[in-house]
Amino acid sequence: MIDLYTWGTPNGRKVSILLEELGLPYEVKPIDITAGDQKTPEFLAISPNGRIPAIVDHDTGVRMMESGAIMLYLAKKAGGKLIPSDDVGYWQMMEWLMWQMGGLGPMAGQTHHFVRFNPGKAPYAEERYLNEVKRLYGVLDTALSERDYVAGEYSVADIAIWPWISRFEWQTIDLNQYPNVKDWYNRIAGRPAVQKGYHIPHYVSDVPVPE
Repeated sequence: MIDLYTWGTPNGRKVSILLEELGLPYEVKPIDITAGDQKTPEFLAISPNGRIPAIVDHDTGVRMMESGAIMLYLAKKAGGKLIPSDDVGYWQMMEWLMWQMGGLGPMAGQTHHFVRFNPGKAPYAEERYLNEVKRLYGVLDTALSERDYVAGEYSVADIAIWPWISRFEWQTIDLNQYPNVKDWYNRIAGRPAVQKGYHIPHYVSDVPVPE
């Protein structure tokens, strides 16, 4: 059994969606980041960086923080499911997973902070991060013009990217300007495991659907 320590954020949803796709048994341990649960000694013993998600795998004794590492661990635990078996696909999956963790996630997160939650306080920061997010959407749109998923087949990388794109409204992004991203987004949004994993740790809202 896996304990999943999480909250309703894009990084948290990556892991709950993946667990649903893999069919691995898990128990949800909500960490209310608005109440400071991530700063408790009990949680810091599992996630020293004080960030969700984190897991404890009672089958192996492994404790892990950092969503990307957790996703690779879980996919390997499930026998390599959702990791391409060929070298080209594998490294495409890895490069897009790193792209999400090093680019889209941090830049979209800053956009949420400045554009959604603190508008007008730092116009330079709003412009800087929003323009970078738009650029990254363009990069993704170009890649998806050649294939249905970022590594050719549906993989861990798509699951890592998708929850950040699901907050396109927070980023003031019109998905109609990125038609390949929009088609990819809707393709993934229709998967039952995505629908279920999106609502972990509790029901928050419907999966956003672009008009």
